[in-house]
Amino acid sequence: MPINMRIRAVLCAACGAVYSFYFLFPQFRSDRISIDTLLVLAFIPVAALCLFRVLASWPLLGGGKPQTVRLIRLLPMYATAFSAGLALGIGAGAKISSSVNFGIPEDTVMGVSGVLLDDPRLLSIGRAMSTLSLRMATGTNGVRATASGEITVFFMEENAERLREFGRGAGIFAGGNLRESSGAGGGYVFSAESLHVTEQAPPLERFRTGLRLGLARRLSADWGGMALALLVGIRDNLDTGIASLYRDAGCSHILALSGMHLAVLVAIISFLLKKPLGLRPAALAGACIIIAYCFIVGPLPSLNRAALMYLIGVFAVLGMLKRDALTLLCMAFLVQLVFTPKAGVSLSFILSYLALAGILIIGEMLNSYFTGRIPAVILQPVAASLGAFIATAGVTAWFFGILRPVGIAASLVLTPLTMLFMIGSILWLLVDLTVPSLSFLMANPLSLLYRLMENTAKLASYVPGLRANAVLVILMSLLIIAALVWLEHRRRAGANRLEPFA
Repeated sequence: MPINMRIRAVLCAACGAVYSFYFLFPQFRSDRISIDTLLVLAFIPVAALCLFRVLASWPLLGGGKPQTVRLIRLLPMYATAFSAGLALGIGAGAKISSSVNFGIPEDTVMGVSGVLLDDPRLLSIGRAMSTLSLRMATGTNGVRATASGEITVFFMEENAERLREFGRGAGIFAGGNLRESSGAGGGYVFSAESLHVTEQAPPLERFRTGLRLGLARRLSADWGGMALALLVGIRDNLDTGIASLYRDAGCSHILALSGMHLAVLVAIISFLLKKPLGLRPAALAGACIIIAYCFIVGPLPSLNRAALMYLIGVFAVLGMLKRDALTLLCMAFLVQLVFTPKAGVSLSFILSYLALAGILIIGEMLNSYFTGRIPAVILQPVAASLGAFIATAGVTAWFFGILRPVGIAASLVLTPLTMLFMIGSILWLLVDLTVPSLSFLMANPLSLLYRLMENTAKLASYVPGLRANAVLVILMSLLIIAALVWLEHRRRAGANRLEPFA
């Protein structure tokens, strides 16, 4: 099967999953459509598949035109891929809708116990937040019952440091009040007024927590909070002022661990391992290091997307897959949706995939159209930044009601500065671990680089954002994409016409 057919088949599967997970199944979950309607809508691609199979077997169809006959024969494969993605999205949506069972009436719940599923995160409101896997619920008059499911728990500020010390995997009991969540994922939220740690985390989790706390203590300089956020995703020590500046500059995505941050790690791994081990052993060793890194950082949707793409890309290095970034993106989306469907409703997950899809599709079309007219050193980063902005504009306007186009230009400056800061922070850690007396030599340059990043973000934050209607932004984005597709089609048609005279 030619590579472009594989890309289209995987893309069809991803589109089917997106349609069912984000549009079809939510309609059923909110009782807007019945189960019968859901099954009928899900059956349409299957019916189309049957029709295409019949058409493909009809020898007179296509009027003898090879291209028409070839397209008709490929349609069943695309319909099959779309149907498979459709079923996958419905299955993932069903996992999300699984209810929480407290074993007692929800309005009587006064306490919950279970295991922390992620690292407690400090919030600007002065509380800590984590996800709890329920084991037991306590009601009025001391009634206890076995419980199951996952809920979000908000802890008092005075308990935050204690939670961080015990970390993910610890067993706790919390007393407080339960209420229904108003978020996109639904579920319940528990406001804890008291906390009792009932069980230590497993040894591997305690090692991970100790490593993270050790890094936090070691990186205590003025730039340490930024280094922690960029290297291991710990944002508790990040200056809220600089986080606000990045947000107002339209560059919040730079602070969220994703492909850019993983690319720095992969580049260092390749530099150290590729020459002594060779390409394939280095790729396998890199995969092990990436898995360990993701375990230390924790389940961040945008980082997991980048890690999945790298791990799937290892198969391409081993010759099992073709090297195509869009195919890897679609495959990573399908895998992540199957194994972590709840991540699919998080905003970071959606924006991460949309941004990279915009870079790979819109950015590449801009690149191909303006190649030769604009120097490549300027065109490539600008096209990538524009592609990501156009692809995510609709979602950003929908959730926040404001767009910050200044982020297109600000990212061109802050992204390389951030990558340089990450490399410098890693080198500082290596020096501090091996020759602590010399680490001060790198501290001042890192502090200066941190201030440069802060001032750049501050300058960009002076540009006001644009209030935007989400529907209009989505329509404008679709029109821009349609125009780019038409220009790309014209460019390719022109190139094909000129080929015989070359």
